[in-house]
Amino acid sequence: LSKRGCHLALADVDEEGLAETVTKCEGRGVKVTSRRLDVADRDDVFAWADEVVAEHGAVHLVVNNAGVALVATVEHMSYDDLEWLMGINFWGVVHGTQAFLPKLKAAGEGHVVNISSVFGLFAVPTQSAYNASKYAVRGFTDALRIELEIDPCGVSSTTIHPGGIKTNIARNARMDDAARALSGSDDIGRDFERLAMTTPKKAARQILAAVEKDKRRALIGPDAKVFDLVSRLPARVSQ
Repeated sequence: LSKRGCHLALADVDEEGLAETVTKCEGRGVKVTSRRLDVADRDDVFAWADEVVAEHGAVHLVVNNAGVALVATVEHMSYDDLEWLMGINFWGVVHGTQAFLPKLKAAGEGHVVNISSVFGLFAVPTQSAYNASKYAVRGFTDALRIELEIDPCGVSSTTIHPGGIKTNIARNARMDDAARALSGSDDIGRDFERLAMTTPKKAARQILAAVEKDKRRALIGPDAKVFDLVSRLPARVSQ
């Protein structure tokens, strides 16, 4: 986006990673602001939305991308872990959308991009919490899209379903002993990286292409297309 001349307001709970991203975006004649943000904190997200407008004058594109992973069986999953994941993966999307939607409408044009997953299309064992959050993002954003079409205001939305993207989400995942025994893996991050087919750069380009085409939904990566196809098969076949 910075290469395309877009001014950026960036936020992340990981301050070191955020600083690295800011450095990569600066020096291209665009304004880049940043600050630490926990998307699970509703008040802070709304405060940041006001700060962004104060600093930049307007907002035209919002990407709700924060996400964490949890590998746990339904029986043994802790409520603390479930609430941690839902606070980021689902409520973070809700907070970001509600905080910025009025700003986009005030600008007269804009787009909300919410990141679901192929696991928002297809359920797998030990991923019940992640599945639940990503199905929720899918339903939330699909409903938003319809509302924006019923009452046109120059703003639209896209639900993104990435397949395996080479990020740190799996390596930073929480994993309980029951899930470790069921999966037979001691290093879910390593296993995920072996299977991930798409780089973050390639994923970003595909996401922006979907925004430019105003797609309702976008599948990111060749594996996402396979998951989408399998999800449409009769249950007795797909399972």
